[in-house]
Amino acid sequence: MNHPPPPPQAPQGRQRHREEAVGDGHAAPPRSAAAARERVRDLLLLAGVSLDSVPAADALLVTSELVTNAIRHGDGVTAFRADIEDGVLLLSVADADPRLPRARTGTVEHPGGYGWPLVQRLAERVHCSARPDGKTITTALRLN
Repeated sequence: MNHPPPPPQAPQGRQRHREEAVGDGHAAPPRSAAAARERVRDLLLLAGVSLDSVPAADALLVTSELVTNAIRHGDGVTAFRADIEDGVLLLSVADADPRLPRARTGTVEHPGGYGWPLVQRLAERVHCSARPDGKTITTALRLN
């Protein structure tokens, strides 16, 4: 009787999961915050992170904010990457606008202004890099 081989054991020490493991590795950037959340949700599950946990909720909220801002203010998401390494979600979102995000106060005429401070508060690290053709925002969120 043929038995399938046992599943590979996770290496001791560093564990790494990539968003690309969810798709084909060449997936187009998400076109909506919901699509980005789905990709991060799948990655969290792959890494064994409970979707009922506060860190998972924070990760999904930061994903939503970064992608929504890229769509709303940056002419769309041009690149998207999510990795989990040693219990930290590294999330990078790029768009076509080189202007870096800034905090603003919402008004009755222009509501909003809460997302960027929320991202900065929830993420352990936030790095913004401008390029002539846009910008990339990378965050690190501890998942445990």
